Amino acid sequence: MRERSEDALNGNLTAMIDVVFQLIIFFVCTSNLQDSAPNTEIALPVAPHGEVVTQKDPREINIDVDARGNISIVRTKISQSLLLGILKKAVAEFGNDIPLIVRADAESEHTAVKKVLDACSSAGLYRIEFAAFKEKAEK
Repeated sequence: MRERSEDALNGNLTAMIDVVFQLIIFFVCTSNLQDSAPNTEIALPVAPHGEVVTQKDPREINIDVDARGNISIVRTKISQSLLLGILKKAVAEFGNDIPLIVRADAESEHTAVKKVLDACSSAGLYRIEFAAFKEKAEK
């Protein structure tokens, strides 16, 4: 009978574990979390005559306004003054041609959207677009 070799089962797993952790860190750092987290609770209005966006600027900032008038960025509720601080920091870092997308709920009041526009204006940003559906979704 042949003797079983134990050398094949004994190996150094440290290198393999190190590679696995490095891959995890790589994928966490390179994933774009903003694209995967739009607020689905916001019912965007319908704009049948609007242009369809085909290319996206990586510097783009999405600002959400829900039906209750709450302002948020990447599902994090913020105040108007905090929004102004974020936008001023973005202008200092990237210049004032940063594209802004305002995703306002169809039921939100104009005063809530005006707060966002006032913060953008105070920060010196004027390249603002409003998100909407091209056509009404059928249920």
